[in-house]
Amino acid sequence: MNKNKKNIRQRIANVLFWSIVSAAFIGPGTVTTATKAGVYFHYDLMWTMVFSVIACLLLQEASARIAIFSEMNLGEAIAKHFENKSSKYFISVLIIGSIILGSAAYETGNILGSVEGLRFVFKSVPKPIFVIVLGIAAFLSFRMKSIRTVAQILGGFVYLMGLAFLLTAISVKPDISRIMQGVFVPTIPDVSGAGMLILGIIGTTVVPYDLFLGSGIVDKTQTIREARLGLSIAIILGGIISMSIMAVGSSITDGWTAESIASLEFDFEFMKSGLYLNSLINDYALYIFGFGMFAAGFTSAITAPLASAITARSLFSKNKEKWESKSLRFQLVAGGVLIVGVVFGVLQVKPVPAIIIAQAFNGFILPFISIFMLMIINNPAVMKKRINSHFSNVLMGFVVWITLLIGTFNILKAVQNVLNFEIANNDLLFVFISFFNLLATIFIIFRIYKYRNKKLTELRNEEFNNEYYKHIRNN
Repeated sequence: MNKNKKNIRQRIANVLFWSIVSAAFIGPGTVTTATKAGVYFHYDLMWTMVFSVIACLLLQEASARIAIFSEMNLGEAIAKHFENKSSKYFISVLIIGSIILGSAAYETGNILGSVEGLRFVFKSVPKPIFVIVLGIAAFLSFRMKSIRTVAQILGGFVYLMGLAFLLTAISVKPDISRIMQGVFVPTIPDVSGAGMLILGIIGTTVVPYDLFLGSGIVDKTQTIREARLGLSIAIILGGIISMSIMAVGSSITDGWTAESIASLEFDFEFMKSGLYLNSLINDYALYIFGFGMFAAGFTSAITAPLASAITARSLFSKNKEKWESKSLRFQLVAGGVLIVGVVFGVLQVKPVPAIIIAQAFNGFILPFISIFMLMIINNPAVMKKRINSHFSNVLMGFVVWITLLIGTFNILKAVQNVLNFEIANNDLLFVFISFFNLLATIFIIFRIYKYRNKKLTELRNEEFNNEYYKHIRNN
């Protein structure tokens, strides 16, 4: 009986630990994007969350598998894969620079989003006070005994956040049949910008730094089965949370005419006022939603700096003792990202140029990381022969195609913001780029298989030669 209780506690701790993945991707951006999808299209885009969950599971499982089988985190594995190539340091610096820059630029949004959630309840408290308090709380989390402890505490926050959004969704009495139709019958609304919103939903779930975060904190002694169980529960929970938010967004414009919905200007203030004015949501449920918004922002405000420090540590893997979680270097990177968010949060000024640059860098880096992962997980030398199956490669290839789309359009959006010219919502351009990226994905997979077969042949020849010379020596 005691053994069974211990196993149950271990499994709960494992699930809480992996819930840091959900904590990382469910932030104010996810809340806003999911609400927007519900406001404009009700339940029609529920299927995108199903796809997002599957894509996130595939990449996070691959990241965990790389860490467990190669005994290296994702950054170290990428460095190993490119160790004899002149591009190794350029790729490493590019990845780390993009993730740190992106995390720093969006940290302000995480903190301010968390503050907005608190102000659902505490309306009279000035924003700068909340920003400073949250900044101190986030910094203290980096000083805890271990990253695993931080992960489990954040896991607890995720489950409370999930409960908050789920209760709010239940309070608006969503139409279950319409939800099921939205989940199982994929549709793309015939409205300009629908494709971009679909990619936005996927992009808020499949984020680059989350992959490094997962591989950087995984216990190498953990079995892949344990990792899969924890990841599956955590990521599926994240999907349910996002669907709940989408249902709440749908309730805001329920009964509106199509013309009224199309003409509205969506922003956070509209979302907040829409929730206040919606008679289906009482004050109690509104406060619960506010707590969910706070938890989403606060957990992301911790995971973004944490992921930046873990990614930086992967570049300097030869000096691991100097990059422990409580070391000065680790704390400086994490603290630096946090300070940027706190300073801009206190000033209540969004760092627009930095966000535009971060959009371009993150748009550029997400597909590359997906491609690198596909390369590594098909490299027998790094994976110790535990390479991907053909079916897994097809699934990951599809995800690579989607990340290429997300990356391309994120870059277009960044250019659009600079030029102040509408280019990203053109449907013909969307179709052309989709087809072009599909061809690029097929070519990439072809090259990966060519490299994989070459490495397998080299390993077989090496094993044959070793056995041959061993036989000669013995005789």
